[in-house]
Amino acid sequence: MRALIHLAWPTFVAQIAVMLNGMIDTVMAGHLSSTDLAAIGIGAAVYGAIFVSLTGILIALTPHVAHLYGAGKREEIGEEVRQAAWLALALGALIILLMAWPDPLLAIARLTPPVEVKVRDYLAALAWSVPPALTLRLFNGLSSGIGRPRPIMLLNLLGLALKIPANLVFMYGHLGLPALGATGCGVASSLIAWLLAALAWLWLARLGEYRDYALLARFSPPRWSALRDLVRLGLPIGATFMMDVTAFTFMALFIARFGAVASGAHQIAANLAALLFMLPTSIGHAAGVLSGQALGSGDPAAARRAAQRGFLLGLGCGATTALALALAREPAAAFYTADPEVRQLAARLLLLVAIYHLADALQGVAVNVLRGYKKAGVPMVIYAFALWGVGLGGGIVVGLNGAPGLSPGPVGFWLAAIAGLGLAGLLVTLYCRRVIRLTVAPQAAAP
Repeated sequence: MRALIHLAWPTFVAQIAVMLNGMIDTVMAGHLSSTDLAAIGIGAAVYGAIFVSLTGILIALTPHVAHLYGAGKREEIGEEVRQAAWLALALGALIILLMAWPDPLLAIARLTPPVEVKVRDYLAALAWSVPPALTLRLFNGLSSGIGRPRPIMLLNLLGLALKIPANLVFMYGHLGLPALGATGCGVASSLIAWLLAALAWLWLARLGEYRDYALLARFSPPRWSALRDLVRLGLPIGATFMMDVTAFTFMALFIARFGAVASGAHQIAANLAALLFMLPTSIGHAAGVLSGQALGSGDPAAARRAAQRGFLLGLGCGATTALALALAREPAAAFYTADPEVRQLAARLLLLVAIYHLADALQGVAVNVLRGYKKAGVPMVIYAFALWGVGLGGGIVVGLNGAPGLSPGPVGFWLAAIAGLGLAGLLVTLYCRRVIRLTVAPQAAAP
């Protein structure tokens, strides 16, 4: 448990810093106008569907590094990162292309012309953040795999410290610059990403804890065997992220049909749901890293202990934060916006978010532990059925058409999302238990 907390808390702080960037954008846009709030909410959903889904493939780097680290194969870690960089280069080109042409996703939302213009401008500005964001993703994968999450935490905290001043300059117009609104938020995010990526490269080149892996010692051309191994694990991880993120993205786009008030309230609820998720997913991430390192060293019993502690701590924290949100939902909604209509609807949705978070905590720990075991195929199938079929499919039926005692609107979408995520959490946890048991059983049976 001590080792778990030692890895989890810097990861949690780093994740919170990232999520607070999104909260800052939402709050500052909410106090600017409902149009800017809706534009950032929809634009962030589109960006998430594209960027998070595709770069989820790179998360395979962390369990690969963790296994090599546990096995004591330090000399192979640098080569693994260099090969992942080639994969990141290809993914970056695809992401920028898709962000330049978001028409298929925007068509679902049926946006008003003023909102659509702001969304397109926001995405165009945010596209400049893709190259440095991919660099940071590689740095994150390496640091997490070797059990060094603090550099990531420090970089993310620096980005958070710069976010409000940068938004003030570009969103509201200061230092002689024009007020760009939602677009200025994208400009600020891109500039901060480039600064953090430069610092990450400096960290890799200068600090002894990274010099040992000789990351920058030589040039490595693409090796298809190494890339194939990364893609074999990363593709189902990326697909799982895609299902999770696109379920939320389509949810946001369909809710946008009900107008700026519904869209803004949903953005507040979605932002807080994602913020709360950072605690159990950080704990699950730490449990997955410890499990991967233990498996790499040939100790499945230690991997099982790390997983068990992860579930215990993650579910305990999830229940506590869910209760806190349920009790403080009205002040939380008021913090985001001064619009009384948006605030009233958001407070109603936040009660559903508290219930949703319980299921989110369960699946967040389970799926991260499974990645430590290099198991991603079965969770992908589970998420496809639960999140797309039950969650999104049910949301489209109930949210758009209503149900007995329930009017069409965002509440129906959130009720369906709770059902889908609850099913996903149950199934992926049962599969996780089976994987752990089968991994430990051969060692227990050995003479």
